[in-house]
Amino acid sequence: MATSPHVDDRPALSPIVTAAPSRLRMIVVLGALVALGPLTIDMYLPALPGIADELGVSSSIAQLTLTGTLAGLALGQLVVGPLSDSLGRRRPLMAGIVLHMLASILCMFAPDIALLGLARTLQGMGAAAAMVVAIAVVGDLFSGTAAATVMSRLMLMLGVAPVLAPSLGAVVLLHASWHWVFAVLVILAGGLLLMAALVLPETLPVAHRRPLRVRGIAATYVSLFRDVRFVVLVVVAALGMSGLFAYISGAAFVLQGGYGLDQQTFALVFGAGAVALIATTQFNVVLLRRFSPQRIMVWALAVASLAGVVFVGLAVAEVGGLVGFLVLVWVILAAMGLVLPNAPAVALSRHNEAAGTAAALLGAAQFGIGAAVAPLVGVLGNDEFALALVMTAATVVALVALLVARVPEDRADDELGDEDIVEDTAGSVAEPA
Repeated sequence: MATSPHVDDRPALSPIVTAAPSRLRMIVVLGALVALGPLTIDMYLPALPGIADELGVSSSIAQLTLTGTLAGLALGQLVVGPLSDSLGRRRPLMAGIVLHMLASILCMFAPDIALLGLARTLQGMGAAAAMVVAIAVVGDLFSGTAAATVMSRLMLMLGVAPVLAPSLGAVVLLHASWHWVFAVLVILAGGLLLMAALVLPETLPVAHRRPLRVRGIAATYVSLFRDVRFVVLVVVAALGMSGLFAYISGAAFVLQGGYGLDQQTFALVFGAGAVALIATTQFNVVLLRRFSPQRIMVWALAVASLAGVVFVGLAVAEVGGLVGFLVLVWVILAAMGLVLPNAPAVALSRHNEAAGTAAALLGAAQFGIGAAVAPLVGVLGNDEFALALVMTAATVVALVALLVARVPEDRADDELGDEDIVEDTAGSVAEPA
C-alpha cells in the first residue's frame, strides 16, 4: 500500500504547526514563483531595439543584458539554495523578491548600458530565489512519483510564462517606453511577495535545518557531486532545457529567415511548439499513474533522439520542407515535456535532506548549461542544420547518460493519484518563522 510521500521518519517538528495549503493553492503559489524567472528573462525582449537606440549601443551589446540575467539566475540559485537549507524557505524567498523589485527600479532609471546590465544581473539573482525555493518546497513535501506529478503542474506555469511574457512586454511598449516594462515587473514581483507572505508556509522545520557555515555548504555540494546518479539526473534536466533554449534562440532565424514566415505567423508557429511542450507535461501526470518517472524519461529521450536523427538527415539532404521541420521539432519538444518535470523530481528525491542546495544545483545547471549550449546554434550558422544538430546532440547525450547511470526506479508511491498529492498535513509543515 502506498504511503503519503510527505510522511516519513524524520524527527518531530515544532509543536507550532499548521495544515498544509490545499493542493490547488500550493501549485498556484509555487507555479507563480517559478514563473518569475521566465517573466524576468523574456518580458523585455521586445524592448531590446529601443534600449539599444536610446542608450546608443549595438544590438549585440544590448543582448548582453540578457546574458547578465541568465548569469544572475544561475549564480543566485547556488547562493540561495544553501541559505534556504539553513534559514528556512521563507526568509531567503522574501529577501530575493525584494532584491528583484529594487533591481527592477534600478533598471527603470539606468542611464547607461553598464548599469542596466548590472541591474539585470541582480534581477536574475532575485528571481533565482523564487525559483529555487519553489522547487525546494516540492522536495520538502513530496518524493518520487508524487514529486514528479507536482513538477508537471509547475511546468505548466513555467511553459506558459515564456510564451506570454514577450506579448505582455509588447503591450506595455504600445503605450509607454521600455522603462515601464520594468515598472510592470516591480508590480508583479510585489504581488508575488504579498501572496507568498500570506499563503506559503515554512516547509523546513528548525530541526531539519543545516548550520550556515561555508565548510558545511561546501561539504553539501561535494556530497551531491559524489552521487553520480544525482549528477546524471542534473545533466539530463540541463540538457533538456538546453534543447529548449536552442530552439528559442534559433527558431526565428530558421522560420523567418529560412522559410520566410512573417512575424504573426512565426508567433503562431512558435506558440504551437510551446503548446506541444506544455501538453505533454500535463499528460505526464497520467503516465505517472502507470509508469515510473525513470521509465518515462528513457522512452521520451529515445523518441526525441530518433526524431532528432531524422531531423538532422532531412536538414543535410535539404528535404522535408516546413512541414517536416515543424513536425520533428514538435516531437522533440513534446518529448522534453516528459523529461523536464521528471528529472528534477527524481533528483530531488535522492537528497530530501538538502532539498534547497540540490534544487539550487539543478537550477544553476539548467540555466548555466542551457545558456552555454544555446549560442552554439548561432556559431554553427543559425540555420536548420545547426538547430537540428544542437537539439539532437542534447537528447542523445541525455539518453546515453541516463542509460549508463541506470538510475533505480522509485515505485514506492506510483499508486498515488493527482488528488492524493497534498492532503491535510498537520504536523508536516512548520508554522512560518
